[in-house]
Amino acid sequence: MSRATTPRPSARRDGFHRVLHAEWTKFRTVRAWVAGVVAAALMVVLVALLAGVSSDRRGGPAVPVGPGGEPVTDSFYFVHRPLTGNGGLTASVTGLRSSSPTGPAGVLPTTLPWAKAGLVLKNGTGQGSTYAAIMVTGGHGVRMQDDYVNDTAGPSSAEAPRLLRLERSGDAVTGYASPDGVRWDVVGTVHLDGLGSTVQVGLFVASPPEVRGMGTVGTVSTAVFGDVAVRGDLPGGGWTGDQLGPGSPTFAGYPGGTSGSVAESGGRFTVTGAGDLAPAVRDSLPTGGTHAVLLTGTFPALIAVIVLGALSTTAEYRERLIHITLTAVPGRGRVLVAKAVVLGAVTFAAGMAGAAVALPLGERLAEANGVRFFPVTAPEQFRIVVGTAALLATASILSLAVGAVFRRGAGAITAVIAVVVLPHLLIANPFMPAGVADRLAGVTPAAAFAVQQTLVRYHQVSSGYTPYNGYYPLAPWAGYAVLAGYAVLAMAVAVVVVRRRDA
Repeated sequence: MSRATTPRPSARRDGFHRVLHAEWTKFRTVRAWVAGVVAAALMVVLVALLAGVSSDRRGGPAVPVGPGGEPVTDSFYFVHRPLTGNGGLTASVTGLRSSSPTGPAGVLPTTLPWAKAGLVLKNGTGQGSTYAAIMVTGGHGVRMQDDYVNDTAGPSSAEAPRLLRLERSGDAVTGYASPDGVRWDVVGTVHLDGLGSTVQVGLFVASPPEVRGMGTVGTVSTAVFGDVAVRGDLPGGGWTGDQLGPGSPTFAGYPGGTSGSVAESGGRFTVTGAGDLAPAVRDSLPTGGTHAVLLTGTFPALIAVIVLGALSTTAEYRERLIHITLTAVPGRGRVLVAKAVVLGAVTFAAGMAGAAVALPLGERLAEANGVRFFPVTAPEQFRIVVGTAALLATASILSLAVGAVFRRGAGAITAVIAVVVLPHLLIANPFMPAGVADRLAGVTPAAAFAVQQTLVRYHQVSSGYTPYNGYYPLAPWAGYAVLAGYAVLAMAVAVVVVRRRDA
């Protein structure tokens, strides 16, 4: 009697290597499959080039850029005067109220949590110049903000602060708040690079747009300043009132029938203003360029790799070649895994090549046409390229697994498109409710498009943070993990099904 032996691990590895080589040989000899992979990469590149060429923002107003290089909103009503050297400003702030439009020529009171009224020290009145400000807000208490992206919460005491103070010492600016003018709480100290010897200091009111429906509407706010006292060297005349950045592309403007103004009576200033000091978002700068838009070609490429993935399995069943494959390699699970490895590697390489070429070319063309891009770091750009390639590769493997279960190309392609492409189309619909869009972008394979997101959600900016605008609910790799989970589950089911049923 002969004794059964178990193949050594090295033999198994050698066997899988042969299966892998056979599947690679099979793939590269089918011209239609190779053409499909090349077409997917070209779609990514061609759409990026088209996006870059068709973008034309030349001749429009310049987008203000903050000290960090990011596009910003720098439009507000400013009652200011010059201050040379060290010094400070103190004032009480009361009666902050906001209004939003009800029609072409009417406004009604509204609650605007990020309406702002306070004191600001700014390195001139130029758009994007460095600044520090201490303020009261419509719903978030006292805040100290600087250079558009930084926000610090003030005291959480039950006593509502009524007095604010801003002090400069060199490049350091400190904000204080007080409920009674006796006890002063330090809200924060910031250091402003490049602060000139003479700056503009004064009172300001900002009223950011209100999120309404699928977009935003301009608002207006008013506050009363009293007990105004300035300390330091004050060259020139008295106070000057200006609306900063009235022609800026990030300024939503005033509602009909309203305008910025300042009125002084008995040492009290009533200031009305609109706009914001904040980082720009898609709502405030809809013409801003994003790398995700340049990679819109990922969508048609995704359909191409889904079709390719399904046909790479179902074609063998249709032509009855699967019998030969499974006869030569009895380990059916290994055959399916080898197919997935080959297909995934090829589509990943094609996606990497397409995205790596598309991004710099599309960005260069768009910038030459006057488009201002939301900035990304080098690691983020690398993540976008690798993530796009991983998205395409994983989707192709998911489709391959579904094809092995269905055995019919049309059925497999329809099923994968229904779970991957359809949710993405729904997310891309601007009329989709934000809650539904976030849910779809969090639990369906379309969550993987989060790997292309570069926009930042700012807690101090109310906006339409939806997938349609480029803000996904999941972090980039967490979104990709959702698609990967679907692919792993589909592969596990496919291996079980292929092992249990006849070829």
